[in-house]
Amino acid sequence: MSPEELAFLALAAIAFITGLSALLVRELVHTILWIGIFFVDLSAIYFLLSAPFLGVLQLGVYAGAVTILLLFGIMVTRKRIFSREAATGIGAVPTLLSVVAFVFLLIAVTSLSSTTPTFTTYDVSALSTYLFGAGGPWVLLLSLVMLAALAGAIYLVREGRE
Repeated sequence: MSPEELAFLALAAIAFITGLSALLVRELVHTILWIGIFFVDLSAIYFLLSAPFLGVLQLGVYAGAVTILLLFGIMVTRKRIFSREAATGIGAVPTLLSVVAFVFLLIAVTSLSSTTPTFTTYDVSALSTYLFGAGGPWVLLLSLVMLAALAGAIYLVREGRE
C-alpha cells in the first residue's frame, strides 16, 4: 500500500469520526466545531487528490466562512450557548434513518464498482482569475464584514456585560 493510500485512509477515518461526532455531541457549539474540523479534513483530502484549487476553496468558504456564519447565528439567537439549554443530539428515528441511508449507499457503491467512471476536465482559470484579480478586493471586503459581524455577536452575547 502506498503512502498516499495510507494518508487517504487516515483522512477518511478522521472525516468519518468527525462527522459522526458532529451528529452525536450534545452541545450545539461543539457540533459546529466538529463540522469545522470535518471541513478542514475534507480540504486535506482535496490536496491529497491533487486538487489544490478545491482544497483552498474548501478551506476558505466552508472551513472559514460557513463555520463562522454558523457560530454567528448561534451566538445571536441563543444567550447561553454552552449550557445544557442549548443541547442537541439525535434521537432514535434519525439514527435509524441514517443507518438505512448508509446501507443503501453501500449497496449503490458496490453495484457501481464494476463500471469504469469517466472523468471530464474543467478549466478553473476563469474563476481563479476573477477571484484573485478583479473580484479579489470584494472577497476581502466580504471577509472583513463577516469578521466585524462575528466580533459584534461575541460582544452582544457575552455574559456579565455592563
